[in-house]
Amino acid sequence: MKRTLVLAAALAAALPFSALAHKAWLLPSQTVIAGNAPWITVDGAVSNDLFYFNHVPLRLESVVVTAPDGTGVQPQNGATGKFRSVFDVELKQQGTYRIASVHDGLSATYEVNGERKRWRGNAASLAELPKDAKNLQVSESVGRVETFVTNGAPNATALKPTGKGIELIALAHPNDLFAGEEATFRVLVDGQPKPGLEFEIVRGATRYRNAQDEIKVTSDAQGEIKVTWPEAGMYWLETGSEDNRTTVKQAARRRLSYVATLEVLPQ
Repeated sequence: MKRTLVLAAALAAALPFSALAHKAWLLPSQTVIAGNAPWITVDGAVSNDLFYFNHVPLRLESVVVTAPDGTGVQPQNGATGKFRSVFDVELKQQGTYRIASVHDGLSATYEVNGERKRWRGNAASLAELPKDAKNLQVSESVGRVETFVTNGAPNATALKPTGKGIELIALAHPNDLFAGEEATFRVLVDGQPKPGLEFEIVRGATRYRNAQDEIKVTSDAQGEIKVTWPEAGMYWLETGSEDNRTTVKQAARRRLSYVATLEVLPQ
């Protein structure tokens, strides 16, 4: 679960890596809806129990909403409280919306006058680091927490890969998942299929059962995972990895993380 902590820290703005149970997520009020410009509400948090607000909020600055035609949509009525953030989205178009919290940043540790320091920022603010810093270690992190909502008939324009970091592409549709059926997803890293990525999949309402009942799958040689949903509900999917494909020369390693919230409907 260390990958989850990395993601939580990056997206929730300076969280300590203090507990292995913390999970970052976005939770829409509905994933399938039909109407003339209906609204949905989305909660965002990092929590111990899935989809319950009991730790810290996700920050709204990184929220990106993509409309069914591929254009950006501005979230409305955003607010951040002690344990969660919340915002609304007006679904003016028919089709599928991609709602994500996206992080692309840098972190560093260094010493000044024998004192250990930590820093977070991006490539543009890298010059903030002291010129006399010693034992400087810089790492890059790219993370995505996302969910999907469809108004009326689904489409796939908003689901096109961005080509950066880890992404999960449903070979059918992410709002067309049913209990007892198998779903296939293709896992991409920088737009290319990625074998060997381990996923943890957990159904919500974990606080009401003794076991997490997690499903563990690994992407195959084609970069695909297959999941048979045991029952209906909201599911949390998480994976992560590290590589040296950094975009900043000072960074030696890149940490990648991905989370999706998917609703599985009853038959």
